[in-house]
Amino acid sequence: MFPVSDDNPTRITPYVTYGIIAVNVLVFIYQLSLTPPELENFFYTWAVVPSQLTKSLLGEPLQNQAFPEWITLITSQFLHGGFAHIAGNMLFLWIFGNNVEDRLGHVRFLIFYIACGMLAALTQWFFSANSNIPSLGASGAIAGVMGAYILKFPGAAVTTIIPPFIFFPFRIPAWAYLGVWFIQQAFYGFASLNVPANIGMEQGGVAYWAHAGGFVFGAVLGPLLGLFSNRDKRYSP
Repeated sequence: MFPVSDDNPTRITPYVTYGIIAVNVLVFIYQLSLTPPELENFFYTWAVVPSQLTKSLLGEPLQNQAFPEWITLITSQFLHGGFAHIAGNMLFLWIFGNNVEDRLGHVRFLIFYIACGMLAALTQWFFSANSNIPSLGASGAIAGVMGAYILKFPGAAVTTIIPPFIFFPFRIPAWAYLGVWFIQQAFYGFASLNVPANIGMEQGGVAYWAHAGGFVFGAVLGPLLGLFSNRDKRYSP
């Protein structure tokens, strides 16, 4: 399922959403400038490597580490493994992020986004604590945005296509689209347990547990940060 657009307008300019997209694109452009060995080293330095994070949490020293390992829970959110990876993530953020930012406000949305990404990465780490495969991407944070969106805008119509089966756009409620997406991530997460990992995170390079965890944490953190507060007063004359 591939989202195209939604019909839920925002009333503030989503500067944070735009800024996050810009940072991701700039980092990806930098990645393209690196040679394969440099890119591998870049990923192992700034992405979450579960085994290294485990050692750090246990107080074991890490060689050639100039910063605390937990920093990678943030930096990994701005790394991507290819064009399809970043394009898909930024599309989902573009569609769902602006409306959640509208409800939370700029500062709280930024806190919410980063927190969801960190908690999503920790969820993935929990299920692969000894893995040496770098964990990277904005998917966990964006899943958090989607978890908040389904609570606040369950009836919003999402226009979508389902390649390779349905290529003409059709509209379904957000609760149906995002609900099916979450069930898929949870199912694939369970299916990927005890399966050897490829480059990326889990089977096929997809961090299903980060997606599912981010979605759940987004649904929890959104209301705590004011997702349902009455912000409409800002627009009263």
